[in-house]
Parts: sequence; structure tokens; C-alpha cells
Amino acid sequence: MSVGQRIKHMTQSFKGRVTERVGRTTRNRRLQRHGRTDRIAGDLKQSGDKAKDAFGK
Repeated sequence: MSVGQRIKHMTQSFKGRVTERVGRTTRNRRLQRHGRTDRIAGDLKQSGDKAKDAFGK
């Protein structure tokens, strides 16, 4: 997996964490859900990247 894709997935996960935290602070449930979705999607993509690297391309 390319370095650019890894950075993109890490950024998505980080952005999700920040958005989720802002949603909690402002008590905005929609923002919390959106952040959680981004965080989980980024984490899953990172896991997929690791699996691809482990088993080859």
C-alpha cells in the first residue's frame, strides 16, 4: 500500500476523533455520529492496509 493512502486513512481516523470530541463537547449528537463514522471507517481502512501488507498484494 502506498504511503499516500496510509496517510489519507490515518488523517480520516484523526479527523473522526476530533469531530467526535467536538460533538461531545457541544452535545451535538449528529456531529458525534459523523465523527464516529469517520473514525471507524479510517480504522477499518488501516486494518485492511495492514492485512494487504501481511499477505502480499
